[in-house]
Amino acid sequence: MLPLSLAIGKWGIVGGQEAVPHSRPYMAFLKIKRCFEPVNTCGGFLIRDDMVVTAAHCRVKRSKGIVVLGAHNIRKKEPREPRSQKIRVRRWIRHPKYNKMTQNNDIMLLQLRKRAELNDWVQPIPLPHPWPEVPVGTRCNMSGWGWMQVNPAKSSDVLQDVVLEVMADEVCERNLTKPYDAKSMLCAGDPRGKKATLKGDSGGPLVCDGVPQGIVSWGPSNGASPEVYARVSRFVRWIRTVMKQANDQGASWEM
Repeated sequence: MLPLSLAIGKWGIVGGQEAVPHSRPYMAFLKIKRCFEPVNTCGGFLIRDDMVVTAAHCRVKRSKGIVVLGAHNIRKKEPREPRSQKIRVRRWIRHPKYNKMTQNNDIMLLQLRKRAELNDWVQPIPLPHPWPEVPVGTRCNMSGWGWMQVNPAKSSDVLQDVVLEVMADEVCERNLTKPYDAKSMLCAGDPRGKKATLKGDSGGPLVCDGVPQGIVSWGPSNGASPEVYARVSRFVRWIRTVMKQANDQGASWEM
């Protein structure tokens, strides 16, 4: 069982289709660079003009990050993607109880160095209410730029969409080899086993009825279902606390 990003992560979207360009204005593409190493990537989503949510396991020590907003094709450069905005990460704020062994509390906030310009192509997505139950069988949308197949490896330049279903916690408890914590994790996938997320999709949102209920976290290394998402509603109060501290203390704030 692997985290779903980076060199060891959760991969891209299998069995999906190209998203309608700029139809997911909350989507963020995170490029993570450490000296003398290849660039790693994750997904994420904008919740405020200066805050992006992603997975905690996307953070690499002594690395620098750039968030790309408003892009559909991440390989194209301006002026081919004139709507895109590239903003450096000011601060990486992992959940204080993140456990890299179990992937519990796999959530991180990225404070941007400057505020994004909000427009038709860049918009924050509203957070869910704390602790709501997402009914089993709910159909949700997952978007990302990760791999579309494993062998041979093939990544996507353009944003891909896939529809997945929320599954009962017992499905993940029964089928996965790592411990599954129903309080902080959400189980989802394709009952037919034909759709999945793959490398490069970690940190992206599982959006149900217009709000992000999950964050791509970990699952089988071959992209099979079910897969595990951090349960966003579990962390809403922590997110709001962090954002308030950032407001109150400004650029000098540390956590």
